Amino acid sequence: MLLTAILIYLVITLAIGAGSSRLVKNSNDFVLAGRSLPLFLSASALFATWFGSETIFGASSVYLDEGLLGVIEDPFGGALCLILFGLFYLRPMYRMNVLTIGDVFKKLFGERLAFFASLFMIPAYFGYVAAQLIALSLVLGAVTDLSLLEGVVISACIVVFYTFLGGMWAISITDFMQTTLIVIGLLAVAYLVADEAGGVGVILEKAPPESFQFFPEANWSAWTTYLGAWIILGLGSIPSQDIYQRVMSSKSEKVAVQSTFLAGIFYLSFGLLPLFIALGAKILYPELYLADKQMLLPAMVLQHSNLAIQVLFFGALISAIMSTTSSGLLAPAAIISENLIRPYFGKKLSDTQFLWILRLNVILVAAIALTMAFWKSDIYELVAEASILMLVSLFVPLTAGIYWKKSSSVGAFLALVVGMASYLAAETFLPNQETHLLGLLASGLAMGIGSLIFPNKLPSNHELS
Repeated sequence: MLLTAILIYLVITLAIGAGSSRLVKNSNDFVLAGRSLPLFLSASALFATWFGSETIFGASSVYLDEGLLGVIEDPFGGALCLILFGLFYLRPMYRMNVLTIGDVFKKLFGERLAFFASLFMIPAYFGYVAAQLIALSLVLGAVTDLSLLEGVVISACIVVFYTFLGGMWAISITDFMQTTLIVIGLLAVAYLVADEAGGVGVILEKAPPESFQFFPEANWSAWTTYLGAWIILGLGSIPSQDIYQRVMSSKSEKVAVQSTFLAGIFYLSFGLLPLFIALGAKILYPELYLADKQMLLPAMVLQHSNLAIQVLFFGALISAIMSTTSSGLLAPAAIISENLIRPYFGKKLSDTQFLWILRLNVILVAAIALTMAFWKSDIYELVAEASILMLVSLFVPLTAGIYWKKSSSVGAFLALVVGMASYLAAETFLPNQETHLLGLLASGLAMGIGSLIFPNKLPSNHELS
């Protein structure tokens, strides 16, 4: 019965994707849903940005080992990113009225820098999408006899289908449906766990003391790790196409700002539910925790709940993962098409042809992510790596381009290269250190020194935007 319910849900999702294709007339419709989303669709799309495998699978298992200090990156850092984006980045970028965040770099620093920024941005999404495909495969494997390999391939085909047809329209409409299922499903399972344990208070009393420690010990190393965790998603995802395309799909600047704040509050609120559920599950069923931490929640629901709860939970789980995966596919596909292909072949292509290039690039991204999924299977690590790559290369140039009038194209290029090179070198020679902080610092220094030594000869970038 559970498998039947899941299949029905997947068929409905695919049907929405097919129906959404009617709304896609051009590339703007495909990437930004024609900039016409109302508040409820925009906010639900933003809420679903990261609410996928890392929140339900990854963060919950890390939390059981390390407490709140282990999950500062997500959900706390994720919520921080949405709030900061709404406060400091949204308005200037929304007014540029461009298709991708690569186009934002083009406005700020010119076409050449946009090309390099896009090259640095795209690889980050391969691991991100791979993490979601692995998670969806684990879910399918929990209710069927599919192997991890078979599940990953089937998961990719499902998400590629509706993203290929409907683009951002399909993502936005399914996000609203999926967000509703996520909220209902997680609340239902949280109630089940609390009831089985004898109340919320019983779970909290039996939890290890470190489960609720929010601030680190008073030493330099602990605080460096703590602040480093906040900024992986908190700052690292600000220069990302998936955030950009969801925010810029809003029908107005006001709606976009409201969406970021609502989504940030909802994300933190409901992002804590999987942690509570995992804590209760570990206390109630320690044998499941010892067997497989990442699969604790699905195993608990399958073995210790009725069919209604199973349908709600797995509906919520699949919804969360599919939403994140589809956005992760569309983001690099848009960057490849708009910022790597269009500058060189755009004059020879009609918008209809360009729309098909966008769709074909969705398939290309999925194929590369599939390869990565077979190579590595740690969900939380894959997602963290994706945000770190953007943090050490793209965050400083974007921020400086918007807020520092002396920022230059040469400075931005040096920030990209030096930040990434420093991070990779630190990863090689300084293991077990907060290497992304070193990469971010190097990127900032390169931006400042490069811009002062090699100022722009053209008028200020800020005047162009």
